Amino acid sequence: MAGTGKAHLHPEGDALLRVEDLLVEFPVGRTGLKVNAVTGISFDVLPGETLGLVGESGCGKSTTGKAIMQLPRPNGGSIAFGGQELTSLAGEGMRTLRTNIQMIFQDPISSLNPRRKVTNIVMEPLNIWGIGTPEERLKKVNEVLEAVGIDPERAASSRPYQFSGGQCQRISIARALVLDPKMIICDEPVSALDVSVQAQVLNLLEDLKAKFGLTLVFIAHDLAVVKNISDRVAVMYLGKMCEVAKSDDLYLRPAHPYTQVLLNSIPVPDPKVRPTGNQRVQGEIPSPVMPPSGCRFRTRCPIAQDRCAAEEPQLQALGDDHYVACHFPLRTAN
Repeated sequence: MAGTGKAHLHPEGDALLRVEDLLVEFPVGRTGLKVNAVTGISFDVLPGETLGLVGESGCGKSTTGKAIMQLPRPNGGSIAFGGQELTSLAGEGMRTLRTNIQMIFQDPISSLNPRRKVTNIVMEPLNIWGIGTPEERLKKVNEVLEAVGIDPERAASSRPYQFSGGQCQRISIARALVLDPKMIICDEPVSALDVSVQAQVLNLLEDLKAKFGLTLVFIAHDLAVVKNISDRVAVMYLGKMCEVAKSDDLYLRPAHPYTQVLLNSIPVPDPKVRPTGNQRVQGEIPSPVMPPSGCRFRTRCPIAQDRCAAEEPQLQALGDDHYVACHFPLRTAN
């Protein structure tokens, strides 16, 4: 499943964000070995689109989101935002461009300074960039706080620990919005929240996307969460891309065995429904230090054959903007 290829990319100039052959590696102490966190993936995001990036823990999805922000800088590949190559930017140029790409982090509480009052936390980006007068900054902050459902009066006198996890995530969203970015990277923004609060935050992101004309990259390991917010979904495994499709098509007609496994793992809220056990996988995820040859999913794939070990699959079109990297997909091209 783990494959490469660019067949799924839109024509150059159409996408707000275009990532090609992204490579991110981390050294393993002084051993000379490297963790292959992200290996040669490509994808793009159209203006106003929400791209869901999903996969198991350790598949490289969060690393991909941070690499877009150049945190850390990738070891190879191209990242173009609005036609501007990010990997060649440094210093003030990169710092300025980051105002157009903001990030919402997984842990809403630890991402906020516990010593500062909420209004000052949200206002800090405006202070750093010297945008507007003090009165205009406060007005802007109050507007975004109200937009995310936080009382500005309470925010002016309270610190993050005085808010719930869901409220802290709303504060993090307000901080991301205050500079009027074009894109927000959401790194598992609801995984630490209760299910009822998850729905509130997801609905909030949808409303804010429409109100502010945002483009989103939504990173998550839960396909049930991604389905309701994403226009397209890209599935990752062990640093590689295995399937890219429109959200509804991916859920109705998955083409990759790994995608099918993820969909089968979504709990059904009905005690009478028993898991079918179809397309089960065995064993643990291989080490990213020494990934398998050919298809990286082959060691756990229920339909793997000899070809899967010898040849890495390339993303191929199945029709209707659906692409899969598998030698033996669960469905054929239209």
